Amino acid sequence: MNIPSELKYTKDHEWIKIEGDVATVGITDFAQSELGDIVYVEVETVDETLEREEVFGTVEAVKTVSDLFLPLDGEIIEFNESLEDEPEKVNKDPYGEGWMIKLKFSDESQVADLLDSEAYKEIIGA
Repeated sequence: MNIPSELKYTKDHEWIKIEGDVATVGITDFAQSELGDIVYVEVETVDETLEREEVFGTVEAVKTVSDLFLPLDGEIIEFNESLEDEPEKVNKDPYGEGWMIKLKFSDESQVADLLDSEAYKEIIGA
């Protein structure tokens, strides 16, 4: 199970890479393995400002559809459009080419509420 130590995590199995006031968000290796083959990623919230825990999109796998929850308050500034044609990138490279959105976050204090890799490992029992 790949859980990079430089990233932050949520209890909803999303990873967050912080660069200045922009966060790149995707789902974890654990999440993609639990979902199975991902066939569709839908994000229709680009250019919208949402609050933490609001649904920003969905991931559809062969057996199920899962909501994606925003880890921080802010504006969604980019969607990884390559996932429209190649949603399987989420399975193959969840922390790289399988990223989902870029978020310009508005409340830096919320970053402290995110999990580090050790806390996330405890949640999934790794």
